[in-house]
Amino acid sequence: MEEYFETNKRRWNELVSIHAASEEYDLENFITGKNSLHKIEIEKLGDVKKKSLLHLQCHFGLDTISWARLGAKVTGVDFSESAIELAREIANKTSVDAEFICCNIYDLPKIHKRKYDIVFTSYGVLCWLNDMDKWAKIAASYLNPGGVFLLVESHPLMWIFDDESEELTQKYSYWHNSEPLIWEEEGTYADENAKVKNKKTFEWQHTISDILNALINSGLIIDEIGEYPELVWKYVPASKKVDDEYYRIPGDPLPQTWSVLASKR
Repeated sequence: MEEYFETNKRRWNELVSIHAASEEYDLENFITGKNSLHKIEIEKLGDVKKKSLLHLQCHFGLDTISWARLGAKVTGVDFSESAIELAREIANKTSVDAEFICCNIYDLPKIHKRKYDIVFTSYGVLCWLNDMDKWAKIAASYLNPGGVFLLVESHPLMWIFDDESEELTQKYSYWHNSEPLIWEEEGTYADENAKVKNKKTFEWQHTISDILNALINSGLIIDEIGEYPELVWKYVPASKKVDDEYYRIPGDPLPQTWSVLASKR
């Protein structure tokens, strides 16, 4: 498992500079005040002023800093050294009070003990984790009583489709396997033409029941589940950009994004 995570981390370390220079992340406008959050997560969490928020798998912290701009006291966590270094630089440039921790989230309890009002994670995060039960227990352990957990993520059903086919053609299994899927990819979602040295990644599929049962078994109460026809990136060729935030498949035949709002009693 260590080899899988280290391989993934090498790729993410390399992608940081590519993503930072991309139009997708629009770093120049972000630094001058643009908010990187999307409407789903903003609507689900509502007013975050004066609340403490832990952001798991934060990449280089744009969403973390965006929550801080909305009034939260934030901590972001990511396993990429390059991402955390850049996150700290951006926080400094934007004069935002934000703490960033470089750590695989499975190891986070060894080094970080603080409790939070909100634990948040979003978009393209769960596929990098092999163990949902351990993940959920860690997320729940960081919540104060009365605190809330929010996941906004690509819908597990989307990952069965061939991302190179013009049709919605099934290519992959919906079910979780302890052995990861192995990918060898040029480029990145933020820049398809980018040249990268670290092409290999290891990823895991997780079903709706995998994720929900892990959260329930962690002691959290599931308060709301949402499903949405839009996604913040173009996963299948059939998707069309419909506004500044989202892509949709014509006819909206299936959910592309889902959310889970849970709480700790």
